[in-house]
Amino acid sequence: MLVVFVFGVFGYRYISGFSWVDACYMTIITVTTVGFSEVQPLDMQGKIFTIFLIISSVFIFAFAISVITEYILSRNSEQLLKKKKVKNTIKKMSNHVVVCGYGRNGRQAAERLRAYKKPFLVIEKDKEIIEKHEEDVLFVEGDANDDEVLLEAGIDRAQYLIVTLPDDAANLFVVLSARQINKKLYIISRASLVTSQKKLQLAGANQVIMPDKIGGDHMASLVVMPDLITFMDKLSTEGEHTTNLEEVAIEDFADQVDCNSLRDLDLRRKTGCTIIGYIAPDGEYIINPEADMKLQPKSKVIVLGRPEQIKKLNNMFHIE
Repeated sequence: MLVVFVFGVFGYRYISGFSWVDACYMTIITVTTVGFSEVQPLDMQGKIFTIFLIISSVFIFAFAISVITEYILSRNSEQLLKKKKVKNTIKKMSNHVVVCGYGRNGRQAAERLRAYKKPFLVIEKDKEIIEKHEEDVLFVEGDANDDEVLLEAGIDRAQYLIVTLPDDAANLFVVLSARQINKKLYIISRASLVTSQKKLQLAGANQVIMPDKIGGDHMASLVVMPDLITFMDKLSTEGEHTTNLEEVAIEDFADQVDCNSLRDLDLRRKTGCTIIGYIAPDGEYIINPEADMKLQPKSKVIVLGRPEQIKKLNNMFHIE
């Protein structure tokens, strides 16, 4: 198209003696076939040149328009197919995690969930954020305060809800709406103010996290007991050469091991992992339990090990 335009301008300029402005005008009305009259009568050479320009430009401009139209339609079709695929994927999800907001806290939560291969999706209303990260994260576009958006995210089938919006009032509304839709949902909410913590719990949040408070406590602890805090940080760090923690339900062992006590599991010899905690069915936490502790149905154990040992444990007992 550019070549045709330049060719037409120079042709009218030097063949018919038009000014640069008139040459541009004549080229535009000729190649676009709008039917306006000439700037001035054309001589024989000018008419022959115009005929050649019309014939060549018609095919080139028609092809260009078809390419542009096809591109626009394909882009629209691609977006529609992508949205349809996302909706179909969400409809098949259950017992998943819904994260509200993809800010700093939401992004960190998503990264950790991805590391542990926990199915999750994110509700986000900022289109720029969605377009930037949609290749890595499953998004539902919309306001988390809208019940329809929560239902679109499968909140009625979800197991966990993580609310990380920056405004405490918005978090409160989301918690209230989600609790009304799904009574069994485990809700974890972010809070900025101490006064909001109790309100969120009354609204239905199971856990309320205050990132600013945790950050301040963490920095102070690095002063008081730096080596211990650094070691604890290493426990929760993902990496090839770092230690790791895993929470395992007793039912995962029951089909393969006669597990009446922790000693019967014998995880240290089989996998290299060490049991450092026991969670009773009533929610009681026991740190460093005795080997002869009797195991109860619906209880859990906390296991410590390097990533390769955790992987061996998961593979041996088919833990998801």
